[in-house]
Amino acid sequence: MVHKYTAEVIWERGDQVFSDNKYSRKHVLKFDGGIEVQGSSSPFVVPLPYSVENAIDPEEAFVSSLSSCHMLWFLSIAVKQGFVVDSYHDNAIGIMTMNERKKLWVSEVTLNPLVVFSGEKTPTPEGIVRMHDEAHEECFIANSVKSTVRIISR
Repeated sequence: MVHKYTAEVIWERGDQVFSDNKYSRKHVLKFDGGIEVQGSSSPFVVPLPYSVENAIDPEEAFVSSLSSCHMLWFLSIAVKQGFVVDSYHDNAIGIMTMNERKKLWVSEVTLNPLVVFSGEKTPTPEGIVRMHDEAHEECFIANSVKSTVRIISR
């Protein structure tokens, strides 16, 4: 089975000099469903005003991709087990460190999901941990990265 996913990244110099390295990193990310979002380098990597603080940077996109994938699997597992999920809120955190080759990388992502259940059947705390473990094992994005991904169930 092969699935193809596309994303378009568009940046234009406009009237910026470019050769002085003082150009805007602002760009547009276009996805196959038609949505467009503002992208930029992280202000932690490229200082303002050359980065755009309120745009999505690649590191944030990476962290949110892991979080979103995990959530979608968790919801799927919960419904199959007969649980009703009212809300799922994750404050995911990515940590960038230096690797053994002295290159920066997102070495760890911590997911901090808070899941609220309702109904007559609710999972035990241990059951919630098992569902998170299974969601992590099934997540396509988590299976695609070498960074450590931790889940702290709240």
